[in-house]
Amino acid sequence: MNHYNEFDTSSIESGDVGLRRSLVPGIYVPTIAFFDPATDNVDVETTANHAVRLAKAGVAGITTQGSNGEAVHLSHKERNLVTSTTRKALDDAGFGYMPLIVGCGAQSTREAIELCEEAAAAGGDYALVLPPAYYQGLFSKDTVASFFRDVATTSPIPILIYNYPGAVSGMDLNSDVIIDLAQHPNIVGCKLTCGNTGKLNRIAAATRAATVSDPGSGFMCMGGSVDFTLQTLIGGGSGIIGGMANIAPKACVTLIELFEAGKYTEARKLQAVIARGDWAAIQGGIIGTKAGLMAHFGYGGYARKPLPRPSKEETNKWREAFEELVRVESSL
Repeated sequence: MNHYNEFDTSSIESGDVGLRRSLVPGIYVPTIAFFDPATDNVDVETTANHAVRLAKAGVAGITTQGSNGEAVHLSHKERNLVTSTTRKALDDAGFGYMPLIVGCGAQSTREAIELCEEAAAAGGDYALVLPPAYYQGLFSKDTVASFFRDVATTSPIPILIYNYPGAVSGMDLNSDVIIDLAQHPNIVGCKLTCGNTGKLNRIAAATRAATVSDPGSGFMCMGGSVDFTLQTLIGGGSGIIGGMANIAPKACVTLIELFEAGKYTEARKLQAVIARGDWAAIQGGIIGTKAGLMAHFGYGGYARKPLPRPSKEETNKWREAFEELVRVESSL
């Protein structure tokens, strides 16, 4: 099983879309969806500027339409707009080599495949797919595995399995299921927001996952939160797809670099700061993350209704919660 896909970056940058950008170990950021505070329309300019800020910080790639991207609040047209805007912004800023992963989860196999097709047309290189869960009480023991195989077989771009129990009514795929699905030639990775590092270690070992020091098979076994970045790397994982990197991308990238350089004492200290910052992001969700971005960087806006806008007191709370992390970010 070898999913590692090297390519000529000059071909990508010159507009040859027939070549797929490689996934490499590191930090991937599931970007926030930005909206005009008056009209509630997608804020294209901020979407583009934010993507370039992250790329300049040294992240390995960007993910659109994740939980931080409020995918459930977007129409198909808006999803495609965010993805195409992000791709164009990266290309125009000289980051044409950077891979773009697109969230493509849906409740039906048909719509998930349609989202994968649209993601590819909008400039996405890979699809991040949640399992369906609405009717899980009616599922057979093979329903979820069949869903992923059907989507992967038909999708024009490779897929990553997204295991996030909190988003799918508690459904938690075990390591046996993911290891078995990883044999499919168009399933090239997973994101484990379950936070189970034992599961991650088993999957990474069974798939010979890519790491910062060894390309292995190229399978990307990713943690789903930056508060266990070191644990992921030590366990043989490929990196992190984590929302808090929207606020502090340089700190998250530096943590990977410290680990790679064998500077474990410094890495543990930085991991502690990142974990405290991520706890604020976990508690506040997209509302707290946007409030933190607005307070410290002057942009971010609000989540779409029915999510509420934070009060003045709540905004101050999130500003203070991210203050230590932003101070470190600003020093890098």
